[in-house]
Amino acid sequence: MKNRETKRALIRLPAVLVGVAMAGCGAAQADAVDDALGTEATVRVINVETSTVTPQDFVEDIRLTSTVMANQDVLVAAEESGVIREILLDKGRRAIAGDPIAKIDDRVLSADVAQARARSEFASQTWQRRKRLWEEDQVGSEIAYLEAKFAQEQAAATLAGLETRLARTVIRAPFSGIFEERHIEVGSMVSPGQSVGRLVDLDPVKVVAGVPERYAADVAVGAQATLTFDVLGDEVFTAPLRYVGATVDPQNRTFLVELELPNPDGLIKPQMIANMSLTRREVPDAIVVPQNALVRVEHGYVVFVVFEQNEHTVARARAVELGPTRRNLVVIEAGVEAGDQLIVVGQRSVSDGDRVSVVGRRD
Repeated sequence: MKNRETKRALIRLPAVLVGVAMAGCGAAQADAVDDALGTEATVRVINVETSTVTPQDFVEDIRLTSTVMANQDVLVAAEESGVIREILLDKGRRAIAGDPIAKIDDRVLSADVAQARARSEFASQTWQRRKRLWEEDQVGSEIAYLEAKFAQEQAAATLAGLETRLARTVIRAPFSGIFEERHIEVGSMVSPGQSVGRLVDLDPVKVVAGVPERYAADVAVGAQATLTFDVLGDEVFTAPLRYVGATVDPQNRTFLVELELPNPDGLIKPQMIANMSLTRREVPDAIVVPQNALVRVEHGYVVFVVFEQNEHTVARARAVELGPTRRNLVVIEAGVEAGDQLIVVGQRSVSDGDRVSVVGRRD
C-alpha cells in the first residue's frame, strides 16, 4: 500500500515542478512589464511655450479712479433787490467775463443817481468858490471853508455809491463759462444774494483723486499723471499734478491729488470718471516677467526655466524674489537672469526635472 502511494507521489512531482517553473516565468514576465511601464512614466514629455528673459526699463505706477470737476462752478447771485425786467443770456449759452446775464428794474436807482449827481455838482462848485475866496482873498472863515470841502467829498462819495448800485442792476458773468442753469424768469423778484443761475468754466477742467496713504512718500507736486476715459475710447491724456493734499482723510485713509486738463472742445464733462495712473518709481534694466508665469508654492513663488540636460530638455524650478508690479508684469529681483528661457505656457503642468518640449516661443 505504501509503495503504491509512493509511486503516485513520484508521478505527480514533475507536474508540480513544471507548474512552479511556469509560475516563476510568469512572475518574471510581470516584473519585466512593470519595469517597462515605470520607465515610460518617468519619460513623459510636456509641451510648453517659452520666452527669453530680456532686461528692460520698468516703470511702476499707482492706478487710481479719479473724478472730473469744473475749473470754476458758481451760483451767480443778484447784488441788488428788484424785479427782473430782462433776460440777456439763456441757459446753455457761453458767456465771456463781464457779459450781462439779466437786468433788474433800475428806475428808482436811476432817479437817485440823477439827484445825487446834481448835489455833487452843486457841492463841487460851492467848494471851488469857498476855496478860492479863502486861499486867495482870505474872505470867509476856516469853518465855512472846511464845511464846503467835506460837503463836496460827501456828495461825490454818495454819487459813486449810487452809481455802483445802479451798475449792479445788470447781473454780469464773473468769469467766462457756460450758463448751465437759469433760476429766474422775467418778472421774478430777487434780493441780494439770491441765485439767478449757475455758471461753469470747463476749460480747463480739474481732475481729483484719492491716493492711499501708503504712497504718501512717493507722490509730489509735478509728478506726471496719465488719464484715460472709458467713454472717450483709447485717447490718452497726460498732465502734471498741481496739488497734493497735506492731510489724510480719516474715513478712507487717502489724501487728495489734483491736476488741470485742457478741454477746448468740452468733451470732458464734470463728474466723469477717469482712470488715473501716477508714476511711482522707475527701475532701469530690470528683469521683468509676466505675472502669470509665477507659480505659487508653500514658501512664496517659483518660475520654471528650461535647460538642456543629457540630450534632453528639462524644466527647472527657480525660487524668485518679487519687486514692483504693473498691470500683468512683475520685476524679479533675484532668481532669474537675462537670457533664461522662461516657461510662460504650461508652467502649471510641470514639476522640477520634468522633460519638456518647447512648441512655441514668445520673444
